[in-house]
Amino acid sequence: MHDDGHFGAEIAAVYDDDIHAFDPSRVNATVDCLEALAGGQRALEFAIGTGRIALPLKARGIDVCGIELSRAMIEKLREKERGAPMEIEVGDMATTRMPGAFGLVYLVFNTINNLTTQAAQIACFANAAAHLEPGGRFVVEVQVPPLQRLPRGETLLAFDRSEGHWGIDEIDVVTQRFTSHHVMFEGGGPQKTSLPMRYVWPSELDLMAQMAGMTREHRWADWDQTPFTATSDKHVSVWRKA
Repeated sequence: MHDDGHFGAEIAAVYDDDIHAFDPSRVNATVDCLEALAGGQRALEFAIGTGRIALPLKARGIDVCGIELSRAMIEKLREKERGAPMEIEVGDMATTRMPGAFGLVYLVFNTINNLTTQAAQIACFANAAAHLEPGGRFVVEVQVPPLQRLPRGETLLAFDRSEGHWGIDEIDVVTQRFTSHHVMFEGGGPQKTSLPMRYVWPSELDLMAQMAGMTREHRWADWDQTPFTATSDKHVSVWRKA
């Protein structure tokens, strides 16, 4: 792993090619929800990446700032910016501080799993709470651990098999860690990347929020605010600072 973590120049160069993540309907639904939750106040994105969500949210008139470990990802964001540059701090979302207070802090697209220990995930919640004004909200979008799909004793779970991409998660149910393997079929033959992660249960996130002085306000199955059920494969959760 280099200074940019697991998202160096090679990953940053192709990150925006993810047609699922960058589908306009998905982006718009995310931005619609976050805009409403921000209520016109400043917003801070943890792991802002290439600006997939932050740039359209800023275009709605929300003052958006970001924290991002990867300078390569920030460079891609800067290439897409229009108008005044966004304020971004380089660093780990679990410990890095952005000056000022915010009405909304958000962390999308399973990125909480990139923190590979429970202690780091707890620190992320504490960092979010430290940035929030009283009554401010912390929002996390993350998958529900897919263990219902894993046969007893099995460790490998395929989650995508498309023309240009194969995705396989290698899961350790003892440590709650998993490695997300990706094989891309573009250009000069297959290219493999692997990303270490830690899955986290919804109830575990609620406890982390409680430890940081926040209480759950909403839990939806998606950004369209579909009710969360026992069969939902992901959730969008909102906690509010007391």
